[in-house]
Amino acid sequence: MPKKKDEAIQDILTRKAVVLEHYSKKKTKQKRKKTKGFTAKQRREMRLFEIEPEQQRYTIFLPLHELWKQYIRDLCHGLKPDAQPHMVQGKLLKADLHGAIVTVTKSKCPSYVGITGIVLQEFKHVFKIITKEDKLKVVPKLNNVFRLEIDGFISYIYGSKFQLRASERSAKKFKLKGTIDL
Repeated sequence: MPKKKDEAIQDILTRKAVVLEHYSKKKTKQKRKKTKGFTAKQRREMRLFEIEPEQQRYTIFLPLHELWKQYIRDLCHGLKPDAQPHMVQGKLLKADLHGAIVTVTKSKCPSYVGITGIVLQEFKHVFKIITKEDKLKVVPKLNNVFRLEIDGFISYIYGSKFQLRASERSAKKFKLKGTIDL
């Protein structure tokens, strides 16, 4: 303290609070930066989602279909004959379709009608399907009607109302609307 008279010091001490200990500023923890994934451009350049031609065989993906059937049975509690069809269809709409055998039943483009195969990849606007002839087909969802069959239960899916990623679709509420003309 600067040189002051004892009375002045006593006066200061009685009127103000005096901090006896000096608190140092707490060190803030440095936040770890999350490592960001690749950008879409980097993914395309690295060809992360492309399936190599030697891997494009129907028989390779049959075990994936068996896993998908087990997943749907677990999701729909066994697909019993007395199950209500609208409840099963509601669960199928929200289910992941990777591994499902899908058939295009109606389309504005007649060349798509009849394509049957296992869904390998599902994007927002297209399905990548491997056929029994080991051909990889890219089928748009828009203006197409797809048929799913599992244990004798057949479900039709309108692709125009289905244009979502699988992860987004699982959280979406589907509303009942009229049929769509193709």
